[in-house]
Amino acid sequence: MPLYSLKTILSTISNSKGLKRTIFDLGPIGGVNSTFVLLFFIALPFVEYAIIFNPYIFKILGIATSIVVFIVSLSFVMIIIFVLTVKIRKIVVDKITPSWQTFFENVPLNMIVSSGITPYSDFFEFYSRGLAKNLSEDALHQYLIDSFKIMEEQNKDLLEALRRDKKIS
Repeated sequence: MPLYSLKTILSTISNSKGLKRTIFDLGPIGGVNSTFVLLFFIALPFVEYAIIFNPYIFKILGIATSIVVFIVSLSFVMIIIFVLTVKIRKIVVDKITPSWQTFFENVPLNMIVSSGITPYSDFFEFYSRGLAKNLSEDALHQYLIDSFKIMEEQNKDLLEALRRDKKIS
Protein backbone atom coordinates (compact mmCIF):
# COMPACT_ATOMS: atom_id res chain seq x y z
CA MET A 1 0.00 0.00 0.00
CA PRO A 2 1.65 3.26 -1.06
CA LEU A 3 1.99 5.97 1.50
CA TYR A 4 0.76 9.34 0.32
CA SER A 5 2.12 12.69 1.44
CA LEU A 6 0.10 14.83 3.81
CA LYS A 7 -0.70 17.38 1.12
CA THR A 8 -1.86 14.61 -1.22
CA ILE A 9 -4.14 13.19 1.46
CA LEU A 10 -5.60 16.58 2.26
CA SER A 11 -6.08 17.45 -1.43
CA THR A 12 -8.40 14.45 -1.83
CA ILE A 13 -10.80 15.62 0.89
CA SER A 14 -10.44 19.41 0.59
CA ASN A 15 -10.11 22.02 -2.11
CA SER A 16 -7.22 24.44 -2.58
CA LYS A 17 -8.69 26.83 0.02
CA GLY A 18 -8.96 24.10 2.67
CA LEU A 19 -12.72 23.68 2.50
CA LYS A 20 -14.28 20.21 2.56
CA ARG A 21 -15.09 18.77 -0.85
CA THR A 22 -18.61 17.56 -1.59
CA ILE A 23 -17.22 15.07 -4.08
CA PHE A 24 -13.86 13.70 -2.94
CA ASP A 25 -11.03 13.79 -5.47
CA LEU A 26 -9.53 10.50 -6.58
CA GLY A 27 -7.09 12.31 -8.91
CA PRO A 28 -4.20 12.78 -6.45
CA ILE A 29 -4.25 9.09 -5.49
CA GLY A 30 -4.41 7.66 -8.98
CA GLY A 31 -8.10 7.85 -9.85
CA VAL A 32 -10.55 10.05 -11.70
CA ASN A 33 -10.38 13.75 -10.97
CA SER A 34 -13.43 15.21 -9.21
CA THR A 35 -13.83 17.77 -12.00
CA PHE A 36 -14.53 14.97 -14.49
CA VAL A 37 -16.97 13.34 -12.05
CA LEU A 38 -18.77 16.66 -11.61
CA LEU A 39 -18.95 17.17 -15.38
CA PHE A 40 -20.35 13.63 -15.72
CA PHE A 41 -23.00 14.40 -13.11
CA ILE A 42 -23.96 17.62 -14.91
CA ALA A 43 -24.09 15.83 -18.28
CA LEU A 44 -26.40 13.02 -17.09
CA PRO A 45 -29.69 14.96 -17.34
CA PHE A 46 -28.73 16.29 -20.78
CA VAL A 47 -27.87 12.80 -22.01
CA GLU A 48 -31.18 11.57 -20.64
CA TYR A 49 -32.99 14.41 -22.43
CA ALA A 50 -31.22 13.58 -25.70
CA ILE A 51 -32.18 9.91 -25.39
CA ILE A 52 -35.84 10.46 -24.52
CA PHE A 53 -36.58 13.41 -26.79
CA ASN A 54 -34.78 12.26 -29.93
CA PRO A 55 -37.19 12.01 -32.91
CA TYR A 56 -37.33 8.20 -32.95
CA ILE A 57 -38.13 7.63 -29.24
CA PHE A 58 -40.31 10.75 -29.07
CA LYS A 59 -42.47 9.44 -31.92
CA ILE A 60 -42.91 6.10 -30.10
CA LEU A 61 -43.70 7.60 -26.66
CA GLY A 62 -45.55 10.79 -27.49
CA ILE A 63 -45.33 14.09 -25.63
CA ALA A 64 -47.06 13.15 -22.37
CA THR A 65 -45.29 9.84 -21.91
CA SER A 66 -41.92 11.38 -22.83
CA ILE A 67 -42.33 14.05 -20.17
CA VAL A 68 -43.36 11.50 -17.53
CA VAL A 69 -40.48 9.18 -18.45
CA PHE A 70 -38.07 12.13 -18.32
CA ILE A 71 -39.24 13.17 -14.84
CA VAL A 72 -39.15 9.61 -13.50
CA SER A 73 -35.72 9.06 -15.04
CA LEU A 74 -34.42 12.19 -13.32
CA SER A 75 -35.09 10.49 -9.98
CA PHE A 76 -32.91 7.60 -11.14
CA VAL A 77 -30.22 10.09 -12.16
CA MET A 78 -30.32 11.60 -8.65
CA ILE A 79 -29.98 8.13 -7.13
CA ILE A 80 -27.03 7.39 -9.44
CA ILE A 81 -25.33 10.63 -8.40
CA PHE A 82 -25.87 9.88 -4.71
CA VAL A 83 -24.57 6.31 -4.98
CA LEU A 84 -21.51 7.32 -7.00
CA THR A 85 -20.69 10.12 -4.54
CA VAL A 86 -20.90 7.72 -1.59
CA LYS A 87 -18.82 5.11 -3.46
CA ILE A 88 -16.13 7.65 -4.35
CA ARG A 89 -16.07 8.85 -0.75
CA LYS A 90 -15.59 5.27 0.50
CA ILE A 91 -12.83 4.55 -2.03
CA VAL A 92 -10.93 7.72 -1.09
CA VAL A 93 -11.24 7.09 2.65
CA ASP A 94 -10.14 3.45 2.27
CA LYS A 95 -7.11 4.44 0.16
CA ILE A 96 -5.85 7.28 2.34
CA THR A 97 -6.58 5.83 5.80
CA PRO A 98 -3.26 3.92 6.13
CA SER A 99 -1.31 7.07 5.19
CA TRP A 100 -3.49 9.20 7.48
CA GLN A 101 -2.72 6.90 10.40
CA THR A 102 1.01 7.38 9.87
CA PHE A 103 0.56 11.14 10.27
CA PHE A 104 -2.22 11.23 12.89
CA GLU A 105 -2.28 7.95 14.77
CA ASN A 106 -4.96 8.80 17.32
CA VAL A 107 -7.31 10.78 15.06
CA PRO A 108 -9.83 8.68 13.12
CA LEU A 109 -10.22 9.88 9.53
CA ASN A 110 -13.92 9.01 9.52
CA MET A 111 -14.47 11.67 12.20
CA ILE A 112 -12.71 14.26 10.03
CA VAL A 113 -14.77 13.59 6.89
CA SER A 114 -18.03 13.01 8.75
CA SER A 115 -20.79 15.48 8.03
CA GLY A 116 -22.11 15.13 11.58
CA ILE A 117 -20.88 16.69 14.79
CA THR A 118 -17.60 15.17 15.94
CA PRO A 119 -14.78 16.42 18.15
CA TYR A 120 -12.96 17.29 14.92
CA SER A 121 -15.77 19.16 13.13
CA ASP A 122 -13.62 22.31 12.96
CA PHE A 123 -10.77 20.54 11.16
CA PHE A 124 -11.33 22.25 7.82
CA GLU A 125 -11.37 25.69 9.48
CA PHE A 126 -8.00 24.97 11.11
CA TYR A 127 -6.67 23.50 7.88
CA SER A 128 -7.71 26.55 5.83
CA ARG A 129 -5.94 28.79 8.35
CA GLY A 130 -2.84 26.61 8.02
CA LEU A 131 -2.97 26.91 4.23
CA ALA A 132 -3.27 30.69 4.51
CA LYS A 133 0.05 30.70 6.40
CA ASN A 134 1.81 28.92 3.47
CA LEU A 135 3.45 26.38 5.77
CA SER A 136 5.81 23.69 4.56
CA GLU A 137 4.55 20.12 4.78
CA ASP A 138 6.37 19.44 8.06
CA ALA A 139 5.21 22.72 9.58
CA LEU A 140 1.65 22.01 8.38
CA HIS A 141 1.81 18.57 9.97
CA GLN A 142 2.87 20.04 13.31
CA TYR A 143 0.24 22.78 13.00
CA LEU A 144 -2.47 20.15 12.44
CA ILE A 145 -1.26 18.08 15.40
CA ASP A 146 -1.53 21.20 17.56
CA SER A 147 -4.95 21.93 16.03
CA PHE A 148 -6.17 18.44 16.93
CA LYS A 149 -5.11 19.05 20.53
CA ILE A 150 -7.06 22.33 20.54
CA MET A 151 -10.14 20.65 19.03
CA GLU A 152 -9.95 17.81 21.57
CA GLU A 153 -9.68 20.33 24.41
CA GLN A 154 -12.64 22.33 23.09
CA ASN A 155 -14.74 19.18 22.68
CA LYS A 156 -13.52 17.16 25.66
CA ASP A 157 -17.09 16.42 26.79
CA LEU A 158 -18.03 14.99 23.39
CA LEU A 159 -14.78 13.03 23.22
CA GLU A 160 -15.38 11.59 26.69
CA ALA A 161 -18.94 10.62 25.74
CA LEU A 162 -17.65 8.84 22.63
CA ARG A 163 -15.07 6.95 24.69
CA ARG A 164 -17.73 5.90 27.23
CA ASP A 165 -20.02 4.79 24.41
CA LYS A 166 -17.24 2.59 22.97
CA LYS A 167 -16.70 0.98 26.39
CA ILE A 168 -20.41 0.19 26.72
CA SER A 169 -20.73 -1.31 23.23
